[in-house]
Amino acid sequence: MSTIIHQPRTSARRAPFEFYPTPPEATRALLSVESFDDDIWEPACGNGAISRELAAAGYPVVSTDLVDHGYGTSGHDFLKSPRPLAKHIVTNPPYGTHGLGDAFVRRALIHCQRTGGSVAMLLNLRSLCNPMHHQKFTKTPPAAIYLLDRLVCWPGGKPGRPTDRIAQQQYYWAVWKPGHVGCPKLWWLSMALFKTPLVS
Repeated sequence: MSTIIHQPRTSARRAPFEFYPTPPEATRALLSVESFDDDIWEPACGNGAISRELAAAGYPVVSTDLVDHGYGTSGHDFLKSPRPLAKHIVTNPPYGTHGLGDAFVRRALIHCQRTGGSVAMLLNLRSLCNPMHHQKFTKTPPAAIYLLDRLVCWPGGKPGRPTDRIAQQQYYWAVWKPGHVGCPKLWWLSMALFKTPLVS
């Protein structure tokens, strides 16, 4: 009996299944300012863009995704996952419509409350100023926010001529840590510094 994979609700202008692979410099930049003390779950692993960088840095990584993009374990619906598969969660979640990205953050925080781990999410910078996020961010504030410059997550991972929508996207890493209260740390990360792998 075959498994039917339902595509997340998204607009016609978005890539199918919200597949926007993360350039390696984004993950390298995160690892220059954050470290993790145990295994990491990448629940929207896509083609392994983030997972490969985490593994290269020496972390044990569990990689899953809803659909098969050629890496990790497919057919795994993170939003319905009953238990965490690793202590920490690091991902570029699907944004989509109808609060898909928010649902990923919420599920990740629930899991990491159980494991005592951290959550790192690559998010659209506009989400910081969304009035619908005010209560969420103030009630459960990230411990750190890292602003990224000159980052393009291409639809399907295929670079091309940037549309206005793609060119205008800006990103940040939000990192939640167990027990954090109060204001987050804010810092800037330049992608040009992380085009080549980090030297260990």
